[in-house]
Amino acid sequence: MSSTAVRRRGAERAAWLLILPFCLLFAVFTAWPVVQSLFMSFTDTRNRDLRTPFAVEFVGLDNYVQAFSDPLFRTAAGNTAYFVLVGVPLTLLIALTAAVVLDKGINRFRAFFRLGFYTPVITSIVAIAVVWRFLLQDEYGLINTMLGWVGIDGPNWLGDPDWAMPAMILMAAWRNFGTAMIIFLAGLQAVPQSLHEAASIDGAGAVSRFWYITLPLLRPTLLFVSVTTAIGYLQFFEEPFVMTNGGPLNSTISATMYTYKQFGFGNYGFASAMSYLIFVVIAIVTALQFRLLRERS
Repeated sequence: MSSTAVRRRGAERAAWLLILPFCLLFAVFTAWPVVQSLFMSFTDTRNRDLRTPFAVEFVGLDNYVQAFSDPLFRTAAGNTAYFVLVGVPLTLLIALTAAVVLDKGINRFRAFFRLGFYTPVITSIVAIAVVWRFLLQDEYGLINTMLGWVGIDGPNWLGDPDWAMPAMILMAAWRNFGTAMIIFLAGLQAVPQSLHEAASIDGAGAVSRFWYITLPLLRPTLLFVSVTTAIGYLQFFEEPFVMTNGGPLNSTISATMYTYKQFGFGNYGFASAMSYLIFVVIAIVTALQFRLLRERS
């Protein structure tokens, strides 16, 4: 065996030794629990079965059928769909607008505005939810007080089933657009200025240049931001948990929150099945976004 082959084999062994601790930890604390939870979704496991895990019964797809037939889970799924279908486009629109303004419209204190827009992202969601719960109070909240200054009688934001979810969406968009804005801003700065100059010489206006030059070149960035934002919004949990506990009248309960409650009730098999339904939905939505927004040759 040549010396080169010996060195290569030694390097491979060293590499395996270095990654072995991670592989073991990943297998024990991530891969094995995932496999176990998948198996659990096909059983009738409850909290009483923790002492006798081998006494559970295999129920097949009964938990999944029960989830589809559960009216509260369907309500939670509908609330989640509402949150995603409205919240994701709103968040991306605000983020893209802020990125364009910071890229072209603001020359001074640009770093200050970036920090200000991004600060809510790194702030605890619990702290933000508590603050917004006070802002959205019916009688003494700041938002309704300001609306009263212009003669508008503000709604009971968190107490009215028709307004609770829009209030959640507004808060989520305000909190999360900072991340998308930073990514959009990086994408905008990567667009060659020569393309805009050539289009401007040919008579294209600012709107036309943005629509036909900037947006097509931002397609990979838009894909990444939309996928990550949608995945996060499909799992939204903290906002209703802290602000409304799923109310009023279950108008803000989400699929992940309902799954969490089922775990709390000890319905582990049923909750695991709902968790995998959420996973499948996330995978489908992500695949659709890749199909719609991927670069076309």
